[in-house]
Amino acid sequence: MRRIQAGSALSAFGLGFTVPYLYVYVAQVRDLGATTAGSVLAVFAMAALVVLPFSGRAIDRRGPVPVLLVAALLASAGALGMGLADSVPAAVGSAALLGAGTAVMQPALATMIVWCSDPSTRTRSFAMQFFLQNLGLGVGGLIGGQLVDVSRPGSFLLLFSIEAAMFLVLAGIVLTVRMPGSPALQGTRPAAKGGGVRALLGHKAMVQLCVLGFVLFFACYGQFESGLAAYGTEAAGIEPSTLGIALAANTAVIVVAQFVVLKFVERRRRSRVIAAVGLIWTVAWVIAGYAGLGHGSQAMATAAFVSTYALFGLGEAMLSPTVAPLVADLAPESMVGQYNSAFALVKQLALAVGPAVGGPMGAALHGPYIVTFVLFSLGITFLALRLGKRLTPVQDQPSLAAKTSRVVAQHLPERETAAA
Repeated sequence: MRRIQAGSALSAFGLGFTVPYLYVYVAQVRDLGATTAGSVLAVFAMAALVVLPFSGRAIDRRGPVPVLLVAALLASAGALGMGLADSVPAAVGSAALLGAGTAVMQPALATMIVWCSDPSTRTRSFAMQFFLQNLGLGVGGLIGGQLVDVSRPGSFLLLFSIEAAMFLVLAGIVLTVRMPGSPALQGTRPAAKGGGVRALLGHKAMVQLCVLGFVLFFACYGQFESGLAAYGTEAAGIEPSTLGIALAANTAVIVVAQFVVLKFVERRRRSRVIAAVGLIWTVAWVIAGYAGLGHGSQAMATAAFVSTYALFGLGEAMLSPTVAPLVADLAPESMVGQYNSAFALVKQLALAVGPAVGGPMGAALHGPYIVTFVLFSLGITFLALRLGKRLTPVQDQPSLAAKTSRVVAQHLPERETAAA
């Protein structure tokens, strides 16, 4: 588990070097224009949508390790190609490789974490992954910002080379991992009977979780760098540099609050934790509304806007040990990869639709934009409580299983003694 977490963190560290600068690099540094830059970002997202429906079955049939190795190599080639790209075909092709590789990494890593954990440790394992990935992204972005120079294309080649190297490091670490749940090692994982998309769509709790996941990602991550940023600059008069401060506040809250929140989350029902996130994000959107539509000073508007991102970070810290472990606990043993990939596909769809809807609204329809996402946040609470009715007590609150195990362990010797 420690090796998996280290590889995951280092790959996020590599991504942090380039993610904030991809648009600027294509449009300005390579002088390929805004249209090409937008196309590159679209291809990056579309590549993920293309490969994710097939990656889950490959993970379940071959195991997550070989799939992750292929994904890391593809992403590394894409990153290096992007650093060398000086034409539209080269940039688009590299974006396709990079998008496909990084998309498949997530369900493969999630499946590895599932195979190396049990329900009692899974919550903390996914929280650790989320914490380390955000820390890696933040540190990578911070260092990358010090190295990048728009007037020197070579500085961007350095960033993309570091990213490519980190993907190879991930592949090297994964090669040293012997998975305890691997079919190659045990040969005991049963094939899914009637598995595939039909079985997943017939699982009502998983379908409801996917709907809930789409709303979660659409109302939060899908707005960070599009609708909410446009709303902040247009309605609230936020300086572009303040957007960086807001994102830093978001990351800081996640890093600081993650394990404090974890202690609270581990003792609560997952459905109610997600419902609480919906209420927290409702407050965040109301505060964002004050920042842009209120009549306070510019300083107050800026503070309110930064607070919005901070509250989103608190919600994210509550979701990380909740949603991903729930996907794993709902999945049949032989379909863990397919369930993880399906949820990753839902997330990618939300991240693609979110900016397309939120960007124009945030820039021009300020009041309706806030009202829309206040309603979406309240919808999260409603959907979470509804999902809770379809979960078993242990799926909703894994700590109940741990308590039961401790009670059995404590009383079993006494019963055996009495029987003797």
